[in-house]
Amino acid sequence: MLGFLSFRTIIAFALFSPVFAAAAAYADSITVTNGWMRALPPPTPSAGYFTLINDSGRHIVLTGASSPACGMLMLHKTSKSNGMASMTDLENVPVAVGATIHFEPGGYHLMCMDPTAAVTPGNKIQVTLVFADGTKIVSEFAVRDATGR
Repeated sequence: MLGFLSFRTIIAFALFSPVFAAAAAYADSITVTNGWMRALPPPTPSAGYFTLINDSGRHIVLTGASSPACGMLMLHKTSKSNGMASMTDLENVPVAVGATIHFEPGGYHLMCMDPTAAVTPGNKIQVTLVFADGTKIVSEFAVRDATGR
């Protein structure tokens, strides 16, 4: 009986471990780097910036973000037209296979509405990025002053 259970356990592990390894590899191949939040005097919203790298081998779609340091955290994009800048609230940001998307001043960014006291230069806050397939990536963002330092 012990030999049968051991054999069954080995077969189950062999069958399911590639599935778990593939899921882990998929999440590990979406990389968030250089995360930081620009702190501005209240009640002005703060903005978050980072680099998103998709080496997952699949098209991914960023659908949202959250942080305990923000009342609401939204995907935004700044655009210029005829010398005028405007901000647009985005429902999602598609990221092609192998693409790198820079969330930076003057482009894609996170808009932190109702920032808490945690959004103070020198602090670090957690930001969770949410993708259309249910993947969530938690990243630590440094909080910097209005000049980005």
